[in-house]
Amino acid sequence: MNKIELRTYINRIKKETSKGARLDLSGPILRRLAAHPRFTEAKTVLLYNSLPDEVETRDFVIFWSTRKCVLLPVVKGDELELRRYYPEKGFTVGAFGVLEPNGEAFTDYASIDLAVIPGVAFDNEGNRLGRGKGYYDKLLHKTKNTSLYKLGICFDFQKVDFVPTDAHDIRMDEVL
Repeated sequence: MNKIELRTYINRIKKETSKGARLDLSGPILRRLAAHPRFTEAKTVLLYNSLPDEVETRDFVIFWSTRKCVLLPVVKGDELELRRYYPEKGFTVGAFGVLEPNGEAFTDYASIDLAVIPGVAFDNEGNRLGRGKGYYDKLLHKTKNTSLYKLGICFDFQKVDFVPTDAHDIRMDEVL
């Protein structure tokens, strides 16, 4: 399958999976994430505010932001800018209807201990298929010379045998 066919296939399964089922499936994934040694040791974590068809992270972000430095992406043109999330500063609805944190940009990429990255599909080699705009690949290229651990998270049905890749695609260190 090429990238377009794989996105279409996974999106069809997502549409067949109810919102309630996606919420039920998100809980165990996030509990595994919270117990993961890379997460428990991390001081600064890049998370994401989920779109409706992704592992639901909003409550997870809010909970952990009082215990760790939680960074969230903000769409700026064709790239992602990182911002620290402070509960008292709240969110603004941004691109694609995603809640984005208010506040200043964060550019100290070397201080990020863990990046939790969503995707459309992942394979066992850590290859990731995104939505096609390259946002996360561009962002992760900025962290290329750091020791950042990249952890993809997804529903079981998003794990596939093979994800087609291009030279610019960034591989995950692990998929949960």
